[in-house]
Amino acid sequence: MDGFQSGPIKNSYKWLDERLKINALIEYMGSKEVPRHSHSIFYYLGGITLFLFIVQVITGILLLMYYRPGADSAYESVKFIVSEVSFGWLIRSIHSWSANLMILAAFFHMFTVFFTRAYRKPRELTWYTGMGLLALSMTFGFSGYLLPWNELAFFATRVGTGMAGAIPVIGDFLMVIMRGGEEVTGATIGRFFGLHVAILPLLTTGLLTMHLIFVQRQGMSEPMHWAGKKREEKKFMKFFPNFLYRDALVWLVALNILALLAVIFPDGISVIHWPLGEKADPFAPPPPVIRPEWYFMFAFQALKMFPPHIWFIEGELFGIIIFGLGGLIWMLIPLLDRGASENKPSKLVMTFGAFVILFIVVMTIVGYLVE
Repeated sequence: MDGFQSGPIKNSYKWLDERLKINALIEYMGSKEVPRHSHSIFYYLGGITLFLFIVQVITGILLLMYYRPGADSAYESVKFIVSEVSFGWLIRSIHSWSANLMILAAFFHMFTVFFTRAYRKPRELTWYTGMGLLALSMTFGFSGYLLPWNELAFFATRVGTGMAGAIPVIGDFLMVIMRGGEEVTGATIGRFFGLHVAILPLLTTGLLTMHLIFVQRQGMSEPMHWAGKKREEKKFMKFFPNFLYRDALVWLVALNILALLAVIFPDGISVIHWPLGEKADPFAPPPPVIRPEWYFMFAFQALKMFPPHIWFIEGELFGIIIFGLGGLIWMLIPLLDRGASENKPSKLVMTFGAFVILFIVVMTIVGYLVE
C-alpha cells in the first residue's frame, strides 16, 4: 500500500523537479535566513497585509458573481447578496473587514519600516513599491465605497471627487474623468467598478510581484544596532521552514480574528461600519454628517481647518499642495535620509515620523468628534 502511494507521488515530484528545479528552489529557501532580535515581530506585518489582500481577492470574486453595476441595479444587487444569497452577508462582511484591516496593517508595516529605517540602501526600491501598494490599497477603498450605491456612499463620493477637482491644473479634468461627467451618476459607478475590479487589481498584482521579488532577493533588513557586529554575535532563523511556519501561524490567527469580527459585527463597529442603509437619491438632501473612510479622515479634517484664503491661494488648494509636498518628502525619505545607509542616528527623521503619526491620530480623532 505504501509503495503504491509513494510511487506515483515520487514519480510526480521527479517529473516536476526535472522541469521546474524544485530541489534547487528548496535549497535556496533553506539557505535564506531571517534576523532574530527584539523587533522581529515586525517582519510579520507584511505577511499579514498580503494575507488580507488574498482574502480580498477571494471574497471579491464571490461578490462579483452577484453584483451588478449601475444606478438601477447596484443597490438592489447588494441587497440581494446580503438578504437572499446563502452566506452573502458573511462574504460582504469578510470583504469589508479584510479591506479595513489590510489598510491598517499596511500603515503599521509602513511605520515600522520607517522607524527601523529599513528603507536604507539597498532597499530603496522596496520602500517605493511598498508606498505604491499603500496608495493602491487606499484607492481600492475609495473606489469600492461607492459600489453599493447607498445614500452615504453617494454623497461621500461627491465630496471626495469634488476635492480632487481642487488639484491645480488637472483638477477639473480629473474630476470629470472620475465621475464620467459633471455629477456623480450611474456612469460614475461604471468607472469606479472598472477601476476596482480590473485596473487596480492589475496594477496591484504587478507592483506586489516586484515588491515580493525585492524582499526575497534582499532579505529582511537587519537592525541598525547590529552594525559592526560579527556574524557569530548575531542571531538568525531559517526562512524555510522556521520563519515560514511562524508566518503561517500568524495568518491563521489573523483568519480567526477576521472570522470573529465578520460574524459578530457584520456591519462593522463605531467608525468602521458599512450598513447598506437607503438607496442613493441624487435629489435628496445630503445627510447632516458626511464622513470619509477612517483612513482618509485625517486629510479630510485637516483640509476643513484651512481658512477660505491664504494670501492669494484658496485654502483648500493650499492644503492640497501642503499634503502633496509632505507626501513627496515621505516617499523620498530613502534619498533624504543619507545617514541611514551609514547607520547614523537621526533625531530629525525620528521627529518627522513621530510628527506624522501624531498628526494622523489627532486629526482623525478630531474629525470624528467634530460634527
